[in-house]
Amino acid sequence: MTSSRPFSWGNPLMYALALAVAAVSIAPVVYVIVGGFRTTPQIVADPAGLPDPWVWDNYQRVLTQSDFWSQAWNSAVVALGTTLGVVVLGLCAAYVLARYTFRGREALYTFFTLGLLFPAGAAILPLYLMLRDLDLTNSYYAVILPQVAFSLPITIVILRPFLTAIPRELEDAAAIDGTGRLGFLWRITLPLSKPALVTVGVLAFVASWNAFLLPLLVLSDVDLHTLPLGVQNFSSQYTSDTAGILAFTSLAMVPALLFFTLTEKQIVGGLQGAVKG
Repeated sequence: MTSSRPFSWGNPLMYALALAVAAVSIAPVVYVIVGGFRTTPQIVADPAGLPDPWVWDNYQRVLTQSDFWSQAWNSAVVALGTTLGVVVLGLCAAYVLARYTFRGREALYTFFTLGLLFPAGAAILPLYLMLRDLDLTNSYYAVILPQVAFSLPITIVILRPFLTAIPRELEDAAAIDGTGRLGFLWRITLPLSKPALVTVGVLAFVASWNAFLLPLLVLSDVDLHTLPLGVQNFSSQYTSDTAGILAFTSLAMVPALLFFTLTEKQIVGGLQGAVKG
């Protein structure tokens, strides 16, 4: 016998709220993408209108007559380097904090979690002075290393519950078979922690791809500019070309949006596992 569940207005209200939040989040992105298919006079005459006719010249001009590809390469190098550093170092630190027992372990974990409360913008000036003294400015390292450091706290917070939840019996069985702790990490821990690793990797990649303030301060060489800086440069160079600016902005967003969309399920699973842990 099945029991009927009483109707509640809670769920519809939550769905309505979620749809409203989604609309507020998606509407600007859609406006920017669609605006790239219009001409500047069309946008001035009717800012909220649809393309009539659809114009492809803006996107073609950005791809062929700007520094888009070189800036996209710079963004890819920085984002992938940051992601690799965050995943490798975060996994190593979280594995030690989760699977090893030593004095001061919880204090060290608390120290990492306190990093979540420290705004990166507050450290920009001393960080720039340190990078300048180390002669790292105007290089990929000047962006990658600080981004890895600022991403480690959230990475460790997400990874540690996953690694802690792995049964000790698996580690004991692996030890009986002659597998050391590094072998256990490589053969068992990594496959079981895939959702968490994908989550922290995507978060690090998207944050690095969209970073603006740090590259602006440490990359004075135009040849090293990333796409967020490229959007600013293009906007300054073509201030009256609103449609072209929207097209450039759209193309700069596409890789991060695609990457995030393709790994959405893994991200949700990783965050759920972190909360349960």
